[in-house]
Amino acid sequence: MKLKLLRRLALALGAALPQVAAAQAPALTTFPVGTTTVTASALASNLSTIWELVWGPDNFIWMTERSGRISRVNPTTGQVLPLLTIPDVTESNESGLLGLAVLVPAAVPASTSYLVFVVYNYTDQGVLKEKLVRYTYTNGTLGSPVVLLGNIVATTTHSGSRLLLLPDNTLLMTTGDAQQQPQAQNLASLNGKILRLNLDGTIPANNPTPGSPVYTLGHRNPQGLVQLPNGRIYSSEHGPNNDDEINKIEAGRNYGWPTVEGYCDLPAEATFCTANNVREPLTTWTPTIAPAGLAYYDHPAIPGWRGSLLLAVLKGSRLTQLTLDAAGLAIPTRTDYLTGFGRLRAVCVSPQGRVYVGTSNRDGRGNPAAADDRILVLENRAYTATATRPAADFSFGLFPNPARRLATVQLPTAGYRLQVADLLGRMVLSQPPGASATAVLDLAALRAGTYLVQADGPAGRATRRLVVE
Repeated sequence: MKLKLLRRLALALGAALPQVAAAQAPALTTFPVGTTTVTASALASNLSTIWELVWGPDNFIWMTERSGRISRVNPTTGQVLPLLTIPDVTESNESGLLGLAVLVPAAVPASTSYLVFVVYNYTDQGVLKEKLVRYTYTNGTLGSPVVLLGNIVATTTHSGSRLLLLPDNTLLMTTGDAQQQPQAQNLASLNGKILRLNLDGTIPANNPTPGSPVYTLGHRNPQGLVQLPNGRIYSSEHGPNNDDEINKIEAGRNYGWPTVEGYCDLPAEATFCTANNVREPLTTWTPTIAPAGLAYYDHPAIPGWRGSLLLAVLKGSRLTQLTLDAAGLAIPTRTDYLTGFGRLRAVCVSPQGRVYVGTSNRDGRGNPAAADDRILVLENRAYTATATRPAADFSFGLFPNPARRLATVQLPTAGYRLQVADLLGRMVLSQPPGASATAVLDLAALRAGTYLVQADGPAGRATRRLVVE
C-alpha cells in the first residue's frame, strides 16, 4: 500500500518537472518580447484544421482536428499519435469536431485513466446539431462515449465551442447563436450561451438559474475560454462586422447580443444594459479580427508576457498579447506577434513556459502552405529552467500540513513567487513575490485534496506537497 502511495506521489511530482530537452527544430522566425528573443519553430506539420490544443495530464499535447480526429502529440519529438476519429462528426464550413478538455478522475489523481470531453457537430435525420460527449482514455485507448448534452440547435456557422474544466469539478461549454440571434437572450435555449455542467452531465445546484445549465447568456460566437490561477474567467467572442470582444465571464451575467454590439455606448444599448445586467467587454476590435483560442501566460521563460492573455487570431493572422491590470478588469495594452503564418486557431502553454499555437489554414478560409496545418512552438531558447537545479538548492517550510483555511510558507529570503497547483498541473492560486520571507496562503477557496506548492525565486525553484482538508 505504501509503495502505491509513493508511486502516485512520484508521478504527480514528475508531471511538474521539465521534460528532457529535444533537439531544437530549425527556427522559422524570431521576434523580440521586451529584451527576450522568442524563436518560432514547427513541432508537427501536415495536419488538417487544428481546432484545439490542450496540455494534458500526461505531459502530451491533446489535439482535435475539425474532421473528427483526436490525437496526442509528443511535445519533445512532434510525433502525432492518433487516438480516435469520431465517426459521426459532420464537418461543413465551420462545423465539425471543436473543443476538448482532459481530466484525471479525482479518485485516482495519479492514474493513467482520464476523462476526455469533446464537443462536436453531427447530423440527426438530416438536421445539423451539436453535442457534448465524454470519453474514457485507458491504456492508450479512447472509448466508452457517453453523451452528456445533445440535440443542440446548430448550423454550419456559429457553433462555438470551447470547453473549460473548473477546479470544483464542473465544466463550462460555449455555444454560438447558430445564426438564430434572438435565442442568445432566451434562457430556454442552449444557443448563444456559456453552459455549466457537472462531469456526469447533470446541472450544478448552484448554477445562476436553478435547473438550468445556463451560466451566462447573450453571446454571439465565443471561441476562446480560459481561467486564471486567481479564478477569473475570460472569453473571446466573434462580433458581426464590428466589435469582436474579450469578456470577463461572471456567473449569471448577460453579454448583450444581439441587442448590444461591443460596449453599451448607444442610447438603446445603454437602456438594455441597465435593465438586463449586461457585462461590457474589456476590449473590442473594429474592424473585426476573428479572435479564437485564449491562454494565460505566467512563466519566467518569457518575462514580457507574464500575467497576460495570449489570443490566437484567425482573420487577423496573428498572436496577440493582452495585458491585464491588477484587478483583471481592464486590458491596458494589446501587442501583436507571430504574423506570417496565416490563420491561428488554438493556443496552449506548457509548464516549461513554451507556447504552442495551432494554425487553421485548411479550414476553407485560408491560404495553406505546403506544410499546413502546423503546431508552432514559441520559446525562449536562452532560458534555463530553475527547476533543473539540484533539489538541494533550497527548501522551504510549509505548515500546518494538512491545512484547512490558511498555510504559512517559510522561505529562505524575500522575493519568492508562490503558486499552488492541483495534481493536473492547473494553477489554482498565485501570489507575487513578497517583501518578507514569511508568506501566508489563503486556502479558503480550495476544495479538499492534494496540491503542489511551488516557490520560485532567488535560489531557484522548489516544490512541496500540501494536503487541504
